[in-house]
This record gives sequence, C-alpha cells and structure tokens, in this order.
Amino acid sequence: MKQLKYLFLLFTFSAFAQENIKVELTSKTEFKADSIIGIDNFGTTFFTLNNTLIKKQENKLLKYSNVQLGSITSANSFNPLKINVFYKAFNTVTILDNRLAEIYKIDFNQTKPYKNVSHISTGSDSTIWVFNQDLMQLELYDYKTKAIRTKTLPVEGSVLDITSNYNSCWLLTKKFIYKYNYFGSIVSKKPNNGYTNIKESNENIILKKDNTLFYISKNTERTKPLSITNLLISQFFVTNEIVYIYTDKVLYHYQLKLK
Repeated sequence: MKQLKYLFLLFTFSAFAQENIKVELTSKTEFKADSIIGIDNFGTTFFTLNNTLIKKQENKLLKYSNVQLGSITSANSFNPLKINVFYKAFNTVTILDNRLAEIYKIDFNQTKPYKNVSHISTGSDSTIWVFNQDLMQLELYDYKTKAIRTKTLPVEGSVLDITSNYNSCWLLTKKFIYKYNYFGSIVSKKPNNGYTNIKESNENIILKKDNTLFYISKNTERTKPLSITNLLISQFFVTNEIVYIYTDKVLYHYQLKLK
C-alpha cells in the first residue's frame, strides 16, 4: 500500500513538473534604469531614468521629459510611432512619435465629462484604453476626436494592471482577469488566483504571482509556470517568445521553449 502511495505521489509530481514551460537564459546585461518599458524585435530599448523616457537604439539615445507633469506613472511602446506616457498625478497622457517628439497631449481634467484615470494602455489608430476610476469601467478613448469609441460594463475589484494590443485589452483586478475585444465586448472573465501583474504577446498572456511567472497560451488557455528559479522578479515583459526580467540593475533575456 505504501508503495502504491509512493508511486502515485511520484506520478503526480512528474505530471506537475511536465507542466512547467522550459526557458533558456540567452544573455544578461547590466542596465541602469528606473524601469524598462519594452524592447522591440530590433533591440531598440525604451526605458525611464530620472523621470525621463529614453529610447536607446544601438549607441543613439533619444530623450523625452516633461517635469511640469510630475513623475511618469507608466509608458507604453507597443506602437513605436505613438508612444503613450501617463502622468497619473496630473491625470494627463502625452503621445510621442518615434523621435520622442510630443504630438498630442490629453488632459483628462479638461475632458467632458471629466475622467479620473488610473490606468492606460495602447489602442489602435488614435485610441488609448483608459480605466475610468470613478465609473469603474474601461473606455476606448479617441484622442483626435476627443470621444469615447466604446466602453465596458463596470468591473469588480480594484485594478492591478492592464495590457493590450491593437485588437484586445486585458484588465487585471483583484478578483478577475478580464479580456475585451476592440468593441468593448467581454471575451473572457476568469478568477484572479493571486496574480499581481499581466503582460501580453501575440494574444498569449504572462502573469506574475509572488516570484513566479505563468504562461497562458491563446490556443489552449492552460496556465503553466515558467521554470525560472533563484531570481527575484522586480519587473518583466515579453516580446514574441523572449521574456525579459529586470532586477538589481541587470536585464535577463530568456527564450521560451514552447515546442
């Protein structure tokens, strides 16, 4: 009986271990930044340092700073031609071109009706996803026409994080993980089992819980942990099948082994 129990536990452990997604550390680089925004397929790096957004392309640096708006809360380089920078304290977003020149400034204190925005992310064309904290709803805002293209029903739980691409937006709250399409319709709603951060790459999702990353494939919707150990994950993001982890002024590059 004890042997059967041992075999069962061994089988269970083996099955669980097989669920992990293997990764390969391809490089690690010393990098000084307050936060890293993203790295594109050509190695161009977007990051913040001393409240300045910096674009590093080989040895060339472009910088953007707007001290009148306070500290940068977040930035998004998913569309490198329309980079958005969010200043939560001033309820304002600036849109930058690929040379980090300011092309639009959105002051939500002046919009009608007023919006109290807590999170933003990139949309398609001239839109950004904004979370309206007062109404507890996600809105797709067109900053050219100054109009809401679509809005969702109110969500449950305080918002922890947001990510998007041109077609979809994911909202992570303390209670649920929401996925919406471009029209604001809910695609899926799943319980949040302790995740605190979310990133997207080609409709696949990576979530952070404690000090572990979890991968959800768009094809299977199964949640699998990444086999990254002995590393404190301060910040992470994904470009195609490369996971970047930034911690202790070192940038780690991991290749996902999905096949």
